[in-house]
Amino acid sequence: MTQELFVAEVTRTARLTPGMVRVTFGGSDLAAFTTTGVGDEFVRVRFPGASGELRLPTLDEAGVWHEPENDDSHIEPYTIRHHDRATGEVTIDFVVHGHGKAGAWASAATPGDRVAFNAPRGLYQPPVGAQTQLFVTDATGMPALARLAEQLPDGVHAVAAIEIADASHRLDIGGERMQVEWIVGRGNGVGPSAMTEALKAMPISAECYVWVAGEAGALRDARRYLRHERGLTPDRYDVIGYWRDRQEEWLEHYEALDEDTLTALAAIWESSDDHEANRDRYDSRLAELGL
Repeated sequence: MTQELFVAEVTRTARLTPGMVRVTFGGSDLAAFTTTGVGDEFVRVRFPGASGELRLPTLDEAGVWHEPENDDSHIEPYTIRHHDRATGEVTIDFVVHGHGKAGAWASAATPGDRVAFNAPRGLYQPPVGAQTQLFVTDATGMPALARLAEQLPDGVHAVAAIEIADASHRLDIGGERMQVEWIVGRGNGVGPSAMTEALKAMPISAECYVWVAGEAGALRDARRYLRHERGLTPDRYDVIGYWRDRQEEWLEHYEALDEDTLTALAAIWESSDDHEANRDRYDSRLAELGL
């Protein structure tokens, strides 16, 4: 049976910028970890609960996972920045901004601390021969963008726009392989996002590929622009929500919806075989609900 959950121990940490901490993981479980090779691959990281104990789900004989009773584990998706095939070590870069459970954990992490995560999945999938690739993201997308830049095929013309909270949060991304514009003081919970503005300034054509990642609310306009104003076909863009501003407030509002509304929202995804059309309807309904 394929291993579905990997327990990983912190081996070392490094502060990359005032807004990002690199955590490298090792441990015997990671000998079986296999990367997809896709630059924006991610895993769902399970962090210890309030007690500091990492509590793991169990797998029954039918292949069903069961959560521990009274478990308060925190789970969030994170990009794999690097996988060392020789040592098995996995590196994850965490955005830290003074709030948020995962960022707080990463800021205080020391060797021996443990988390768990599943097998990775990647989303970046440009059409064959897409010689112009455009990237727009905020700080949460920088680890994926850095790895994507390292893996770009020769001859690709790559342009990126990155929102960061402060100029001190810049990283060396892209080198000579990617033209990068830094947008300082926008998005990232410190100001209105400029991702859609950045897209409108880019050389978008029907033959390019566009990868956008960041705060989920800001990405609605970005996706609407690519799909409906520029008319790109779904194979020409990926728009990926990495986080949500004021997530606790959003979840409180969402969970307060009545059962019929929640059922109708879930049914939208089964309403047709066209995922992007379903997403249009879903986003529209969320907006109507103030979400």
